[in-house]
Amino acid sequence: MKTKTLCLLLLSISCWSQSPIQCDRPDQTETPYTVPKGRIQSENGFSIKQDVDHRNYSIPSSLWKYGLTERLELRLIAEWNVENYGSETLLGIQPIQIGAKVNFCTEKNSRPRISLIAHVALPDCASPDFKGHFYAPNFRFTLQHSLTDRLSLGYNFGAHWHPVDGKRTGLYTATLGYSLSEKWGCYGEIFGFAPQNETANHSIDGGFTYLISPDFMLDLSAGKRIAGETAKFYTAFGISFRI
Repeated sequence: MKTKTLCLLLLSISCWSQSPIQCDRPDQTETPYTVPKGRIQSENGFSIKQDVDHRNYSIPSSLWKYGLTERLELRLIAEWNVENYGSETLLGIQPIQIGAKVNFCTEKNSRPRISLIAHVALPDCASPDFKGHFYAPNFRFTLQHSLTDRLSLGYNFGAHWHPVDGKRTGLYTATLGYSLSEKWGCYGEIFGFAPQNETANHSIDGGFTYLISPDFMLDLSAGKRIAGETAKFYTAFGISFRI
């Protein structure tokens, strides 16, 4: 009986592992794929970002997902930040975000795979330096086309509201991803933000992913501002896994 149970467990794990992990990192374009039902996925990033007037360290930013159904995942985002403004340093957890991703349709012919991601930032679920004043929502539609067996096109559009001042910022992203091999992948991307009553800004980035196993991925990326008042540059390293 124990042997039979062990064999069924190993078969189940094998079936799970046939589909490689799909992550929302390292690019700014989030994937329309949801976590398989009953599975937990963690995506963790460590980054350094040089803004106009300060430097930001994310150590780390963590996204946790749970596959509630085959088309719906629950999500939680927690980000530990260190922000250096010359002689002043702020550190702690940004307002925790809770939300979900729902997949509306799979890819078919010219129709892309389409999902909606939505969160709300909880103003009091944060360190004293980063507490907000508003329950700040954010959303984005995420779409993806498979152009060839190796090349894919993904793009997002949406908006988010700031938890401190409540101002809205629109966003867009577009990325080309290419599979170099069964384990290695790379991408190039353009993305931008349009803050309320301010000039829009635009950036480019690129990076690599390495699939250690179907359930474990590493990534490395970097980006640079090309127009507007946004981060001058950033570099990031990530570790993602599912269980």
